[in-house]
Amino acid sequence: MQPPTREKRSVARTSVLVAGVLTALKIAVGVLTGSLGILSEAAHSGLDLAAAVATYASVRVADRPADEDHPFGHGKIENLSALLETALLLVTCALIVGEALRRLYVRHASVKVSLWAYGVMLASMVVDTLRARALSRVARKYNSQALEADALHFATDVYGSGLVVLGLIMVQVAERWKFPALGAADPIAALFVAGISIGISLRLGKRTVDVLVDAAPKGVSDRIALAVSRVPGVLHQDRIRVRQSGGRLFVDLRLTLQSNVPLEHAQAVADSVEAKVLELSPTADVVVHATPRVPASSELIERIRAIANRRNYQVHDVSAYEVGGRVNVSLDLELDPGLRLDQAHGWASDLEGEIQREIGEVGDVNIHLEPRIGQVESAETAGDVAGRMERKLERVARGVAGVLDCHAVEAHLVGPSVVVSLHCTLDPGLPVTRVHEITEDLEFRFRRAFPQISRVNIHAEPKPLS
Repeated sequence: MQPPTREKRSVARTSVLVAGVLTALKIAVGVLTGSLGILSEAAHSGLDLAAAVATYASVRVADRPADEDHPFGHGKIENLSALLETALLLVTCALIVGEALRRLYVRHASVKVSLWAYGVMLASMVVDTLRARALSRVARKYNSQALEADALHFATDVYGSGLVVLGLIMVQVAERWKFPALGAADPIAALFVAGISIGISLRLGKRTVDVLVDAAPKGVSDRIALAVSRVPGVLHQDRIRVRQSGGRLFVDLRLTLQSNVPLEHAQAVADSVEAKVLELSPTADVVVHATPRVPASSELIERIRAIANRRNYQVHDVSAYEVGGRVNVSLDLELDPGLRLDQAHGWASDLEGEIQREIGEVGDVNIHLEPRIGQVESAETAGDVAGRMERKLERVARGVAGVLDCHAVEAHLVGPSVVVSLHCTLDPGLPVTRVHEITEDLEFRFRRAFPQISRVNIHAEPKPLS
Protein backbone atom coordinates (compact mmCIF):
# COMPACT_ATOMS: atom_id res chain seq x y z
CA MET A 1 0.00 0.00 0.00
CA GLN A 2 1.36 3.44 -0.89
CA PRO A 3 2.07 5.93 2.00
CA PRO A 4 -0.61 8.47 0.81
CA THR A 5 -3.24 5.72 0.89
CA ARG A 6 -2.19 4.63 4.39
CA GLU A 7 -2.35 8.19 5.74
CA LYS A 8 -5.76 8.88 4.19
CA ARG A 9 -7.19 5.62 5.52
CA SER A 10 -5.71 6.21 8.96
CA VAL A 11 -7.28 9.65 9.41
CA ALA A 12 -10.61 8.41 8.03
CA ARG A 13 -10.60 5.40 10.37
CA THR A 14 -9.85 7.63 13.38
CA SER A 15 -12.76 9.86 12.38
CA VAL A 16 -15.10 6.85 12.41
CA LEU A 17 -14.06 5.83 15.94
CA VAL A 18 -14.38 9.36 17.33
CA ALA A 19 -17.77 9.88 15.70
CA GLY A 20 -19.05 6.66 17.26
CA VAL A 21 -17.98 7.66 20.77
CA LEU A 22 -19.40 11.19 20.49
CA THR A 23 -22.72 9.97 19.12
CA ALA A 24 -23.19 7.56 22.03
CA LEU A 25 -22.32 10.22 24.64
CA LYS A 26 -24.63 12.85 23.14
CA ILE A 27 -27.57 10.43 22.93
CA ALA A 28 -27.14 9.44 26.55
CA VAL A 29 -26.84 13.01 27.87
CA GLY A 30 -29.62 14.27 25.58
CA VAL A 31 -32.06 11.65 26.87
CA LEU A 32 -31.11 12.36 30.52
CA THR A 33 -31.48 16.13 30.17
CA GLY A 34 -34.29 16.25 27.62
CA SER A 35 -32.37 18.93 25.68
CA LEU A 36 -33.47 19.09 22.05
CA GLY A 37 -30.27 21.01 21.29
CA ILE A 38 -28.17 18.11 22.57
CA LEU A 39 -30.40 15.54 20.89
CA SER A 40 -30.09 17.46 17.62
CA GLU A 41 -26.34 17.38 18.08
CA ALA A 42 -26.60 13.64 18.77
CA ALA A 43 -28.49 13.20 15.52
CA HIS A 44 -25.92 15.35 13.82
CA SER A 45 -23.13 13.18 15.26
CA GLY A 46 -25.01 10.09 14.11
CA LEU A 47 -24.94 11.55 10.65
CA ASP A 48 -21.24 12.28 11.16
CA LEU A 49 -20.72 8.61 12.00
CA ALA A 50 -22.53 7.48 8.86
CA ALA A 51 -20.63 10.03 6.78
CA ALA A 52 -17.31 9.01 8.34
CA VAL A 53 -18.01 5.36 7.54
CA ALA A 54 -18.93 6.27 3.96
CA THR A 55 -15.79 8.41 3.68
CA TYR A 56 -13.58 5.62 4.96
CA ALA A 57 -15.12 3.17 2.49
CA SER A 58 -14.84 5.63 -0.39
CA VAL A 59 -11.17 6.38 0.37
CA ARG A 60 -10.40 2.65 0.30
CA VAL A 61 -12.03 2.27 -3.12
CA ALA A 62 -11.00 5.63 -4.65
CA ASP A 63 -7.27 4.96 -4.28
CA ARG A 64 -7.39 1.78 -6.33
CA PRO A 65 -5.39 2.13 -9.56
CA ALA A 66 -7.13 2.45 -12.92
CA ASP A 67 -8.10 -0.82 -14.57
CA GLU A 68 -9.67 -2.01 -17.81
CA ASP A 69 -13.21 -1.27 -16.63
CA HIS A 70 -12.27 2.06 -15.00
CA PRO A 71 -9.58 3.64 -17.21
CA PHE A 72 -9.89 6.98 -15.41
CA GLY A 73 -9.59 5.42 -11.96
CA HIS A 74 -12.09 5.13 -9.12
CA GLY A 75 -11.82 8.69 -7.78
CA LYS A 76 -15.49 9.61 -8.23
CA ILE A 77 -16.40 7.19 -5.47
CA GLU A 78 -15.29 9.99 -3.14
CA ASN A 79 -17.73 12.38 -4.80
CA LEU A 80 -20.58 9.88 -4.49
CA SER A 81 -19.73 9.57 -0.79
CA ALA A 82 -19.96 13.35 -0.40
CA LEU A 83 -23.34 13.33 -2.17
CA LEU A 84 -24.61 10.66 0.24
CA GLU A 85 -23.37 12.76 3.17
CA THR A 86 -25.28 15.76 1.83
CA ALA A 87 -28.52 13.80 1.50
CA LEU A 88 -28.25 12.39 5.04
CA LEU A 89 -27.54 15.83 6.44
CA LEU A 90 -30.59 17.39 4.79
CA VAL A 91 -32.90 14.62 6.09
CA THR A 92 -31.56 15.04 9.62
CA CYS A 93 -31.97 18.82 9.44
CA ALA A 94 -35.59 18.41 8.39
CA LEU A 95 -36.31 16.21 11.41
CA ILE A 96 -34.60 18.65 13.79
CA VAL A 97 -36.51 21.64 12.40
CA GLY A 98 -39.80 19.77 12.71
CA GLU A 99 -39.20 18.84 16.35
CA ALA A 100 -37.97 22.35 17.24
CA LEU A 101 -41.10 23.96 15.77
CA ARG A 102 -43.27 21.45 17.60
CA ARG A 103 -41.64 22.36 20.94
CA LEU A 104 -41.95 26.07 20.23
CA TYR A 105 -45.59 26.12 19.17
CA VAL A 106 -47.27 22.84 20.16
CA ARG A 107 -45.77 21.25 23.27
CA HIS A 108 -43.19 22.74 25.59
CA ALA A 109 -40.58 20.29 26.84
CA SER A 110 -38.55 20.96 29.96
CA VAL A 111 -34.79 20.77 29.81
CA LYS A 112 -32.72 19.49 32.74
CA VAL A 113 -29.37 21.21 32.51
CA SER A 114 -26.46 19.44 34.23
CA LEU A 115 -22.69 19.42 34.24
CA TRP A 116 -22.86 16.32 32.04
CA ALA A 117 -24.61 18.36 29.37
CA TYR A 118 -21.90 21.02 29.41
CA GLY A 119 -19.16 18.44 29.66
CA VAL A 120 -20.19 16.38 26.66
CA MET A 121 -20.75 19.47 24.48
CA LEU A 122 -17.41 21.05 25.40
CA ALA A 123 -15.65 17.73 24.85
CA SER A 124 -17.40 17.47 21.48
CA MET A 125 -16.13 20.93 20.50
CA VAL A 126 -12.54 20.05 21.39
CA VAL A 127 -12.64 16.69 19.59
CA ASP A 128 -14.35 18.14 16.50
CA THR A 129 -11.73 20.91 16.30
CA LEU A 130 -8.86 18.41 16.46
CA ARG A 131 -10.25 15.98 13.90
CA ALA A 132 -11.35 18.79 11.54
CA ARG A 133 -7.76 20.04 11.52
CA ALA A 134 -6.36 16.53 10.96
CA LEU A 135 -8.80 15.81 8.13
CA SER A 136 -8.20 19.22 6.52
CA ARG A 137 -4.42 18.74 6.59
CA VAL A 138 -4.59 15.35 4.87
CA ALA A 139 -7.29 16.57 2.44
CA ARG A 140 -5.10 19.48 1.31
CA LYS A 141 -2.04 17.24 1.10
CA TYR A 142 -3.69 14.69 -1.20
CA ASN A 143 -6.51 16.83 -2.70
CA SER A 144 -9.19 14.48 -1.32
CA GLN A 145 -12.72 15.85 -1.67
CA ALA A 146 -14.21 13.22 0.64
CA LEU A 147 -11.82 14.10 3.47
CA GLU A 148 -12.26 17.82 2.76
CA ALA A 149 -16.03 17.43 3.05
CA ASP A 150 -15.63 15.67 6.40
CA ALA A 151 -13.24 18.37 7.62
CA LEU A 152 -15.65 21.17 6.70
CA HIS A 153 -18.52 19.26 8.22
CA PHE A 154 -16.78 18.78 11.56
CA ALA A 155 -15.56 22.38 11.62
CA THR A 156 -19.18 23.57 11.47
CA ASP A 157 -20.09 21.10 14.22
CA VAL A 158 -17.92 23.18 16.55
CA TYR A 159 -20.11 26.24 15.94
CA GLY A 160 -23.25 24.14 16.30
CA SER A 161 -22.08 22.77 19.62
CA GLY A 162 -21.29 26.31 20.78
CA LEU A 163 -24.85 27.37 19.97
CA VAL A 164 -26.22 24.41 21.95
CA VAL A 165 -24.09 25.39 24.98
CA LEU A 166 -25.39 28.96 24.64
CA GLY A 167 -28.95 27.57 24.56
CA LEU A 168 -28.36 25.59 27.78
CA ILE A 169 -27.02 28.71 29.48
CA MET A 170 -30.13 30.64 28.41
CA VAL A 171 -32.38 27.91 29.84
CA GLN A 172 -30.58 28.08 33.20
CA VAL A 173 -30.84 31.87 33.23
CA ALA A 174 -34.59 31.60 32.51
CA GLU A 175 -35.11 29.17 35.42
CA ARG A 176 -32.99 31.04 37.98
CA TRP A 177 -33.98 34.64 37.23
CA LYS A 178 -37.48 33.92 35.97
CA PHE A 179 -37.17 35.04 32.34
CA PRO A 180 -39.77 32.88 30.57
CA ALA A 181 -38.80 34.27 27.19
CA LEU A 182 -35.42 32.57 27.48
CA GLY A 183 -37.04 29.17 28.03
CA ALA A 184 -37.31 28.70 24.28
CA ALA A 185 -33.55 29.07 23.85
CA ASP A 186 -32.98 25.32 23.51
CA PRO A 187 -35.24 24.68 20.47
CA ILE A 188 -34.03 27.97 18.95
CA ALA A 189 -30.45 26.78 19.34
CA ALA A 190 -31.50 23.56 17.61
CA LEU A 191 -32.91 25.63 14.73
CA PHE A 192 -29.60 27.48 14.41
CA VAL A 193 -27.72 24.15 14.35
CA ALA A 194 -30.07 22.93 11.64
CA GLY A 195 -29.62 26.18 9.68
CA ILE A 196 -25.83 25.86 9.74
CA SER A 197 -26.09 22.23 8.68
CA ILE A 198 -28.42 23.08 5.79
CA GLY A 199 -26.06 25.80 4.54
CA ILE A 200 -23.07 23.48 4.66
CA SER A 201 -24.93 20.59 3.04
CA LEU A 202 -26.14 22.77 0.14
CA ARG A 203 -22.62 24.03 -0.47
CA LEU A 204 -21.18 20.52 -0.35
CA GLY A 205 -23.99 19.25 -2.54
CA LYS A 206 -23.29 21.84 -5.24
CA ARG A 207 -19.58 21.05 -5.29
CA THR A 208 -20.28 17.34 -5.45
CA VAL A 209 -22.76 17.65 -8.30
CA ASP A 210 -20.34 19.91 -10.17
CA VAL A 211 -17.67 17.20 -10.02
CA LEU A 212 -20.08 14.43 -10.99
CA VAL A 213 -21.20 16.35 -14.09
CA ASP A 214 -17.56 17.18 -14.97
CA ALA A 215 -17.79 20.92 -14.32
CA ALA A 216 -14.37 22.57 -14.48
CA PRO A 217 -13.00 23.44 -11.02
CA LYS A 218 -13.25 27.19 -10.49
CA GLY A 219 -10.12 29.09 -11.50
CA VAL A 220 -8.10 26.02 -12.47
CA SER A 221 -8.39 26.56 -16.24
CA ASP A 222 -7.22 30.17 -15.87
CA ARG A 223 -4.18 29.14 -13.82
CA ILE A 224 -3.27 26.44 -16.35
CA ALA A 225 -3.71 28.89 -19.25
CA LEU A 226 -1.37 31.38 -17.55
CA ALA A 227 1.28 28.70 -16.89
CA VAL A 228 1.10 27.30 -20.44
CA SER A 229 1.38 30.77 -21.98
CA ARG A 230 4.88 31.02 -20.49
CA VAL A 231 6.16 27.91 -22.30
CA PRO A 232 8.36 28.84 -25.29
CA GLY A 233 7.06 27.39 -28.54
CA VAL A 234 3.33 27.55 -27.74
CA LEU A 235 1.73 29.91 -30.25
CA HIS A 236 -1.90 29.54 -29.19
CA GLN A 237 -4.06 27.63 -26.71
CA ASP A 238 -6.92 26.24 -28.78
CA ARG A 239 -8.65 24.33 -25.98
CA ILE A 240 -8.25 23.66 -22.27
CA ARG A 241 -10.55 21.08 -20.71
CA VAL A 242 -10.33 20.26 -17.02
CA ARG A 243 -12.35 17.88 -14.91
CA GLN A 244 -11.87 16.34 -11.50
CA SER A 245 -12.32 12.77 -10.30
CA GLY A 246 -11.79 12.31 -6.60
CA GLY A 247 -8.54 14.04 -5.72
CA ARG A 248 -7.12 13.96 -9.24
CA LEU A 249 -7.37 16.43 -12.10
CA PHE A 250 -7.68 15.32 -15.72
CA VAL A 251 -6.39 17.99 -18.09
CA ASP A 252 -6.85 17.93 -21.88
CA LEU A 253 -4.95 20.58 -23.86
CA ARG A 254 -4.92 21.34 -27.57
CA LEU A 255 -2.16 23.74 -28.57
CA THR A 256 -0.90 25.31 -31.79
CA LEU A 257 2.85 25.10 -32.37
CA GLN A 258 5.08 26.48 -35.10
CA SER A 259 4.73 24.54 -38.35
CA ASN A 260 7.58 22.52 -39.86
CA VAL A 261 9.29 21.83 -36.54
CA PRO A 262 10.70 18.34 -35.90
CA LEU A 263 8.57 15.91 -33.95
CA GLU A 264 11.23 15.86 -31.25
CA HIS A 265 10.84 19.62 -30.76
CA ALA A 266 7.04 19.35 -30.62
CA GLN A 267 7.41 16.58 -28.03
CA ALA A 268 9.80 18.74 -25.99
CA VAL A 269 7.26 21.59 -25.99
CA ALA A 270 4.50 19.18 -24.95
CA ASP A 271 6.69 17.84 -22.13
CA SER A 272 7.35 21.39 -20.91
CA VAL A 273 3.60 22.12 -20.93
CA GLU A 274 2.91 18.94 -18.96
CA ALA A 275 5.60 19.87 -16.42
CA LYS A 276 3.98 23.29 -15.91
CA VAL A 277 0.58 21.70 -15.25
CA LEU A 278 2.12 19.20 -12.82
CA GLU A 279 3.65 22.09 -10.89
CA LEU A 280 0.07 23.25 -10.22
CA SER A 281 -1.34 19.76 -9.57
CA PRO A 282 1.34 17.05 -9.07
CA THR A 283 -1.11 14.14 -9.48
CA ALA A 284 -2.83 15.47 -12.61
CA ASP A 285 -3.33 13.30 -15.69
CA VAL A 286 -2.30 15.54 -18.61
CA VAL A 287 -2.95 14.96 -22.32
CA VAL A 288 -1.40 17.44 -24.77
CA HIS A 289 -2.50 17.49 -28.41
CA ALA A 290 -0.29 19.65 -30.65
CA THR A 291 -1.34 20.98 -34.06
CA PRO A 292 0.92 22.88 -36.47
CA ARG A 293 0.21 26.47 -37.39
CA VAL A 294 -1.06 26.64 -40.96
CA PRO A 295 1.45 28.73 -42.96
CA ALA A 296 0.03 31.88 -44.52
CA SER A 297 -0.41 32.01 -48.27
CA SER A 298 2.53 34.42 -48.48
CA GLU A 299 4.88 31.95 -46.74
CA LEU A 300 5.58 29.84 -49.81
CA ILE A 301 8.74 28.15 -48.49
CA GLU A 302 6.99 27.19 -45.25
CA ARG A 303 4.06 25.77 -47.22
CA ILE A 304 6.44 23.62 -49.26
CA ARG A 305 8.11 22.34 -46.09
CA ALA A 306 4.69 21.60 -44.61
CA ILE A 307 3.73 19.50 -47.64
CA ALA A 308 6.96 17.51 -47.39
CA ASN A 309 6.56 17.04 -43.62
CA ARG A 310 3.04 15.65 -44.07
CA ARG A 311 4.53 12.95 -46.30
CA ASN A 312 7.28 12.34 -43.71
CA TYR A 313 9.95 13.49 -46.18
CA GLN A 314 13.11 15.12 -44.89
CA VAL A 315 14.05 18.09 -47.06
CA HIS A 316 16.57 20.93 -46.82
CA ASP A 317 17.93 23.78 -48.92
CA VAL A 318 14.43 24.71 -50.10
CA SER A 319 14.52 27.74 -52.38
CA ALA A 320 12.10 29.45 -54.76
CA TYR A 321 12.52 32.09 -57.47
CA GLU A 322 10.12 33.70 -59.94
CA VAL A 323 10.55 33.20 -63.70
CA GLY A 324 8.05 34.70 -66.15
CA GLY A 325 5.28 35.01 -63.61
CA ARG A 326 5.72 31.45 -62.36
CA VAL A 327 7.63 30.24 -59.30
CA ASN A 328 10.33 27.62 -59.71
CA VAL A 329 11.21 25.53 -56.64
CA SER A 330 14.33 23.54 -55.86
CA LEU A 331 15.01 21.40 -52.82
CA ASP A 332 17.12 18.52 -51.54
CA LEU A 333 15.24 15.33 -50.62
CA GLU A 334 16.94 12.95 -48.18
CA LEU A 335 16.23 9.25 -48.86
CA ASP A 336 17.42 5.85 -47.69
CA PRO A 337 20.88 5.25 -49.22
CA GLY A 338 19.84 1.72 -50.28
CA LEU A 339 16.72 2.84 -52.16
CA ARG A 340 16.63 2.01 -55.91
CA LEU A 341 16.64 4.95 -58.33
CA ASP A 342 13.24 4.09 -59.81
CA GLN A 343 11.71 4.02 -56.31
CA ALA A 344 13.45 7.24 -55.28
CA HIS A 345 12.33 8.96 -58.49
CA GLY A 346 8.76 7.85 -57.85
CA TRP A 347 8.80 9.41 -54.38
CA ALA A 348 10.29 12.62 -55.75
CA SER A 349 7.63 12.76 -58.51
CA ASP A 350 4.85 12.30 -55.96
CA LEU A 351 6.21 15.15 -53.85
CA GLU A 352 6.61 17.35 -56.94
CA GLY A 353 3.02 16.73 -58.03
CA GLU A 354 1.61 17.44 -54.57
CA ILE A 355 3.50 20.74 -54.33
CA GLN A 356 2.19 21.83 -57.73
CA ARG A 357 -1.39 20.84 -56.90
CA GLU A 358 -1.52 22.65 -53.57
CA ILE A 359 0.42 25.76 -54.59
CA GLY A 360 -0.97 26.97 -57.90
CA GLU A 361 1.71 29.57 -58.57
CA VAL A 362 4.47 26.92 -58.58
CA GLY A 363 5.58 25.89 -62.06
CA ASP A 364 8.70 23.75 -62.08
CA VAL A 365 9.93 21.71 -59.10
CA ASN A 366 13.54 20.51 -59.20
CA ILE A 367 14.24 17.85 -56.57
CA HIS A 368 17.82 16.82 -55.84
CA LEU A 369 18.16 13.33 -54.32
CA GLU A 370 20.56 12.91 -51.41
CA PRO A 371 21.35 9.83 -49.30
CA ARG A 372 20.19 10.22 -45.73
CA ILE A 373 22.96 9.56 -43.23
CA GLY A 374 21.57 7.06 -40.77
CA GLN A 375 24.64 5.77 -38.95
CA VAL A 376 28.05 6.87 -37.72
CA GLU A 377 30.74 6.46 -40.34
CA SER A 378 34.28 5.35 -39.47
CA ALA A 379 37.07 7.84 -40.15
CA GLU A 380 40.85 8.08 -39.97
CA THR A 381 42.87 11.18 -39.24
CA ALA A 382 44.61 12.55 -42.32
CA GLY A 383 47.52 14.22 -40.58
CA ASP A 384 49.52 15.51 -43.56
CA VAL A 385 46.33 16.65 -45.29
CA ALA A 386 45.28 18.62 -42.18
CA GLY A 387 48.55 20.51 -42.18
CA ARG A 388 48.25 21.50 -45.83
CA MET A 389 44.56 22.40 -45.37
CA GLU A 390 45.34 24.72 -42.49
CA ARG A 391 48.13 26.53 -44.34
CA LYS A 392 46.02 26.83 -47.51
CA LEU A 393 42.99 28.07 -45.58
CA GLU A 394 45.07 30.79 -43.91
CA ARG A 395 46.13 32.10 -47.33
CA VAL A 396 42.52 31.94 -48.63
CA ALA A 397 41.12 33.62 -45.53
CA ARG A 398 43.42 36.63 -45.95
CA GLY A 399 41.66 37.37 -49.25
CA VAL A 400 38.08 37.16 -47.89
CA ALA A 401 36.59 40.26 -46.25
CA GLY A 402 35.17 39.67 -42.77
CA VAL A 403 37.27 36.60 -41.82
CA LEU A 404 39.34 37.49 -38.77
CA ASP A 405 40.79 34.08 -37.84
CA CYS A 406 40.54 30.35 -38.59
CA HIS A 407 41.44 27.61 -36.13
CA ALA A 408 40.66 24.05 -34.97
CA VAL A 409 41.14 22.65 -38.47
CA GLU A 410 40.58 18.88 -38.66
CA ALA A 411 40.67 16.58 -41.70
CA HIS A 412 39.45 12.98 -41.64
CA LEU A 413 39.38 10.23 -44.24
CA VAL A 414 35.85 8.86 -44.60
CA GLY A 415 36.01 6.13 -47.20
CA PRO A 416 37.75 7.51 -50.32
CA SER A 417 37.04 11.19 -49.53
CA VAL A 418 38.09 13.78 -46.98
CA VAL A 419 35.85 15.55 -44.49
CA VAL A 420 37.13 18.86 -43.13
CA SER A 421 35.90 20.88 -40.14
CA LEU A 422 37.15 24.21 -38.88
CA HIS A 423 36.20 27.26 -36.83
CA CYS A 424 36.21 30.75 -38.34
CA THR A 425 36.08 33.96 -36.33
CA LEU A 426 34.06 36.69 -38.02
CA ASP A 427 32.90 40.20 -37.28
CA PRO A 428 30.12 39.86 -34.63
CA GLY A 429 28.01 42.54 -36.35
CA LEU A 430 27.61 40.62 -39.62
CA PRO A 431 24.09 39.46 -40.55
CA VAL A 432 23.53 35.73 -41.05
CA THR A 433 23.15 36.24 -44.81
CA ARG A 434 26.64 37.71 -45.08
CA VAL A 435 28.07 35.00 -42.80
CA HIS A 436 26.62 32.36 -45.11
CA GLU A 437 28.12 34.05 -48.17
CA ILE A 438 31.58 34.12 -46.57
CA THR A 439 31.48 30.46 -45.51
CA GLU A 440 30.15 29.40 -48.91
CA ASP A 441 33.02 31.28 -50.58
CA LEU A 442 35.54 29.61 -48.27
CA GLU A 443 34.08 26.18 -48.95
CA PHE A 444 34.19 26.74 -52.74
CA ARG A 445 37.81 27.87 -52.65
CA PHE A 446 38.73 25.01 -50.37
CA ARG A 447 37.18 22.37 -52.67
CA ARG A 448 38.86 23.92 -55.70
CA ALA A 449 42.25 23.62 -54.00
CA PHE A 450 41.58 20.05 -52.78
CA PRO A 451 39.15 18.12 -55.05
CA GLN A 452 39.22 15.07 -52.76
CA ILE A 453 37.22 16.95 -50.13
CA SER A 454 33.62 15.74 -49.94
CA ARG A 455 32.33 17.89 -47.07
CA VAL A 456 33.47 21.08 -45.39
CA ASN A 457 31.90 22.01 -42.07
CA ILE A 458 32.64 25.63 -41.12
CA HIS A 459 31.63 26.79 -37.65
CA ALA A 460 31.30 30.56 -37.68
CA GLU A 461 31.77 32.30 -34.34
CA PRO A 462 31.93 35.99 -33.37
CA LYS A 463 35.08 37.66 -32.21
CA PRO A 464 35.03 37.84 -28.37
CA LEU A 465 34.43 41.28 -26.92
CA SER A 466 37.59 42.70 -25.38
